[in-house]
Amino acid sequence: MTRRNTGRAAAAAVALAAAVGLAAPGAAAAQGGRANPLEGVWRTEGYGLLIAVSGDRLTTYDVTAHSCVPGWVTGTRTAAPGADGTTRYGVGDNALTLTPKGRNRAVEREEGGVGSKSLNRLDALPPLCAKPAPNDPLAVFDRFWENFEENYPFFAAKGIDWHAVRDEKRRTITPTTTVDQLQAVFVDMLRPLGDAHTALARVVDGHPEMVFGGQRPGSTVETEELTARAQQASAAQLTGPEQLFANGRLGVGRLPGDIGYFRVSSFGRYADGGHQNQIDELDRALDALLAGPDRLAGLVVDVRLNGGGSDALGLHIAARLTDRPYVAYRKVARNDPADPTKFTRPEPITVRPSAGRHFTGPVAVLTSSISTSAAETFTQAMMGRSPKVLRVGENTQGVFSDVMIRTLSPELMVGLPNEKYLTRDGSTFDGPGIPPNVRTPVFTPDELAALRDSALSTARRMLTEGPQGGDRDQQR
Repeated sequence: MTRRNTGRAAAAAVALAAAVGLAAPGAAAAQGGRANPLEGVWRTEGYGLLIAVSGDRLTTYDVTAHSCVPGWVTGTRTAAPGADGTTRYGVGDNALTLTPKGRNRAVEREEGGVGSKSLNRLDALPPLCAKPAPNDPLAVFDRFWENFEENYPFFAAKGIDWHAVRDEKRRTITPTTTVDQLQAVFVDMLRPLGDAHTALARVVDGHPEMVFGGQRPGSTVETEELTARAQQASAAQLTGPEQLFANGRLGVGRLPGDIGYFRVSSFGRYADGGHQNQIDELDRALDALLAGPDRLAGLVVDVRLNGGGSDALGLHIAARLTDRPYVAYRKVARNDPADPTKFTRPEPITVRPSAGRHFTGPVAVLTSSISTSAAETFTQAMMGRSPKVLRVGENTQGVFSDVMIRTLSPELMVGLPNEKYLTRDGSTFDGPGIPPNVRTPVFTPDELAALRDSALSTARRMLTEGPQGGDRDQQR
């Protein structure tokens, strides 16, 4: 349910699907009584998704123009509806809510995510969903191609003729094509996209095995050795040991000159349990960072080793670093299977000051090409802050959308993006990523060999010298 970097996203989705099952309601579920205003079948605006509610059970279907298969999300109502009809459905450790808006409209929200999906009522499940979907090799190929054709927003930007790709690859598929051969074809189709929010997973004995995860060409590959040496280089500049939180995924320290240091190596998996448990652990770290007896002269937030997670956790940090609300970004989703230029109405996502202790002084954010997904939406959210935030390091990875997980067959699942996170002028940073204000070496062989951290040194110097350089190019 939460966003993660590509490999983790698909793996988590497959594991969750296996844990909660893929029970599909019959047509009677759509035609049952209406005592519950959510009872029935709903189609999302964008996302190619149907949501069916029957009694206390919620199930999903992935739909394209020529296919309907059970989705990986199923949920069970966890409590009585609220006064406005909002109903919470548990999905593993996560949850989503549905809120009726009259008889024929509703809104869906996911815990740990940001934004919402608009739903429109259908009279019944479409006929395609009333019978098992074919899983012969050609049907699986067409399902794969059509999911991207109807949802992927970036073919034009990447110079990819998806129809030509289909014409080339489809002729290689025969009734005897094996799953291994299909897998190889799909990887060949995904790799040229260079998109870290595309992935392919193989389901073996009910368990996910990642077979492909995209990446922007030329970006740094994170390894255990790189992570260890990078953290050693950063720690060498601290005035004392890091305080570790969230199983080591969060680190709090001090730099000379009363500069705070906050290492955020993930936006998730801080603690067992649901989203509130993650928030509680994050607040423990933020309280340690901000509640000391000495006033901070500045703060460095380091997301260079952060592969993503929950957008909501990034906004929670931003909410502790401002005393006034502001728009972080606006979300849209592709909303016309036949027209890649049409999107849902932009939904503003706002940073609102939290009740906890705040820091409103100068801030620098360290980024790298490893900074992916939620690390990037956090960085984009910080660009709207006042006073402006200084970005140091190198471009982020360049992927922002939540990852759609689509079932292709009993053996294969695919992940892909369908959203854009808009700047003030309606543009995005998808593809090249968010650039720094000040470019420095990050995790180069020379830096790692000498245990140097030029990005951290530069940020510390600029925060200390002041006035802060700030976001000179501001948000576009």
